[in-house]
Amino acid sequence: MRRFRGIKLIGLATVSWAALSAGGALAQDATPLMFGEGVDASLDDGDARSELGQPYDAWTLNLSAGQRIEVMMNSDDFDAYLELYDPESDGSAPVSVDDDGAGEGTNARLRYTVPADGTYTLRARAFSEEARGTYNLIAQERPPAPPAPEPRALSLGQTVSGTIDDTHPVNDEDVPYEAWRFSAREGERVLITLTSDDFDSFVQVGHAYTEVFEELAYNDDDGDTLNSRLIFTAPATGDYVVRARPLSLDETGSYSLTVAEAPPAPQPRSIRIGGEAEGSLSADSALDEAGYRSDVYEFRGREGQRVQIRLGSEDFDTYLVLYQGAAEGVALSEDDDGGGQGTNSRIVSTLPADGLYSVEVRGFSQTAAGDYTLSVTEMAPERPPAPLAWGRVVEGAIDDQDPQDAEERGYDSFRFSGVEGNRVQVIARSGDFDTFLRLGSADGEFDALAQDDDGLGEGTDSRLNFTLPETGDYVVRVSPLSSGSEGLYSIELIDRGPAPTPGSILIGSTARGTLTETDAAAGDNSYFDAYRINAKAGETLVITMISNSFDAFVIVGREKDGDDIEVLASDDDGLSDTHARLEWEVPDDGVYIIRAGSYAPSETGTYALKVERQP
Repeated sequence: MRRFRGIKLIGLATVSWAALSAGGALAQDATPLMFGEGVDASLDDGDARSELGQPYDAWTLNLSAGQRIEVMMNSDDFDAYLELYDPESDGSAPVSVDDDGAGEGTNARLRYTVPADGTYTLRARAFSEEARGTYNLIAQERPPAPPAPEPRALSLGQTVSGTIDDTHPVNDEDVPYEAWRFSAREGERVLITLTSDDFDSFVQVGHAYTEVFEELAYNDDDGDTLNSRLIFTAPATGDYVVRARPLSLDETGSYSLTVAEAPPAPQPRSIRIGGEAEGSLSADSALDEAGYRSDVYEFRGREGQRVQIRLGSEDFDTYLVLYQGAAEGVALSEDDDGGGQGTNSRIVSTLPADGLYSVEVRGFSQTAAGDYTLSVTEMAPERPPAPLAWGRVVEGAIDDQDPQDAEERGYDSFRFSGVEGNRVQVIARSGDFDTFLRLGSADGEFDALAQDDDGLGEGTDSRLNFTLPETGDYVVRVSPLSSGSEGLYSIELIDRGPAPTPGSILIGSTARGTLTETDAAAGDNSYFDAYRINAKAGETLVITMISNSFDAFVIVGREKDGDDIEVLASDDDGLSDTHARLEWEVPDDGVYIIRAGSYAPSETGTYALKVERQP
C-alpha cells in the first residue's frame, strides 16, 4: 500500500495486525483511520493479498457499541470494494461489505451499526483481482437513527399500503423499514405477501415482546419476481411483528403488504417403489413451509436399497426433495436439473434405514404451475468397492450391468486406505471413452472431494492429484465423462508421499531446478517447487523465474496449515510471454514461501529462479 497526498495525516501511527488465518489473513500492517480525515492511497503489486489473490490495504477503526459509521471509497481507476472485520475475526468472514453502495458508478459506501466496542479492521480493495490504481478513503460518524415507532395493527386477511423513505427507522444494516403487528394461534399458518413496483422487497417476521427485533422467518423473492412471499407457522399463541423493507439500504418507495390465512400444507399421497404418478401444480395447490406450491408422496424402503426418483414437466422447471420420514426437517437429497433433460429433476439415493420416506414435488419458483410426472424405481445396488493396491494397474470395463450415478453414468468403485497429509495420484486411461475420476471419503453417501477429466494432458485420459485431509478409507470412482458410454479402462493408484519440504534460497542468489511428475502439484495439476526465504518488512524483492521448457508461474506467500499457503503476490508473464518477474514489498519480518511452478497443468522441465533486493 502506498499512501500519499494525505489530508490531515498528523498523528497516524502504524500498528501491527498479526491475526493470520487459513481464511485469507489480515496479513498487512494496518494503519489507523481517523473519522473525518480523508486519506489518499493506492493499490499496487506489493500489497497483501487475500486467499483469492486480491490485493488490499488494511486500516483500523476504534469503534464503540451503538456507533453508526459510513466509510466512502472513491476511485477513478477501479471498481472500489470495502470489507469490515470485527475484533474477533480471523479474516475469513467480514461483518459488512459494500461494492456500489454510493449509487451510480463504481465507488463504495459501507454503512454499519457497531454492536460492541473494539478495534475493527477495514480492507480497501478493488472488485477485480487485476485492478490497480489510486483511491480516496474517508470515514464519518453518522447521527443516531430515528426512534422505532410502535408497530401498527394488522388483521389476518387485511391488505395495507405504505411508503418507505429516508425518514423511517433503520435496522442494524441501515435499511429503512415499516413495522406491523398481527396475532396468531400456536401452529397457525400465515401467508405474508409483500409487493412493490419501486424496490426489491424483503419481508421479515419476528417476536413482538422483545425490545430487540428477533427474526423468526424471512423471504426475499418468490422465484419469478422481486416480490416476497412467506409462509409462517406461529410457534406460540401471541403477537408477531412484520417488517416491510427494501432489500438494500438505497431503495425507497411504495409497497403493499397482505397477511392472510395460508393454504393448507401438502397432504401426503402414496407411491410405491416401481410406481409412477401424475399430478399438477396450480394457484390452488397446497404450500410448503417455504411458500412453494407442492405435492408430497410417501413410500417405504429398506436399508441399503438404492432408488431413483425422477420428476419431469413440460410446463415448469421442476425441483425434487427427498426426506427420511415426513416431509420436514433436513432433506436427505434435493435436485433441480439432474434429470439430464433441460429442467427435469433426478435423485439417486441409497436409503439409510428401513421405514417411511417422503418426496416433495415442486417448481424451482414459488409460482410454478403445470402438469408433471413422478416415478420411483429401484436401481442396481452399490457394489462394495474393490480394493485398489498402491502401484498396481487394474483393468476393468464399464457396461450396462454397472450402477449409475445421478448423471446416468455407469461407474466402478475402488477403495484404499491413506494417511493424513499423504499425496495420492490416480490415473485412468481408456481407448473407448473419455475417462472421469472422482475421489471421496468411504464414509456415508459418496461425495466427491476431488475430480478430474483430462488432467493427464493426453486426450481423454485422467490424472487426479489429491492430498488426503485425514487418515482413513477413501473411494475412487472411474466412469465415462458422458452417459451412455461403455468400454475398457485401466486405473492406477500412486503413493506420492508427503508434500516435499520447502528448500531454502538466500536473497541475492539463484536456484536452478527441474519440475518433474514427482514434485508437489497444485489443484489444477500444475507442478511446483517451494523455497523458504527470510525477509524484512519494507524491503522490496524482485523475484524472477525463467524457463525454456514451460510457461513459468511464481507465487510468494505465507505458510498455512498443511501444505497450503496464503498467497500474497503472484506473476505469470511479468518478464515476457513465458517468463515471470514479480516486484514485492515485504509486509512484515519473517519467513515466506516462494513457489516456482508452471502456469499450465502437467508441464515439466528445467528453470532458474532468482531472488534479489530492489536497489
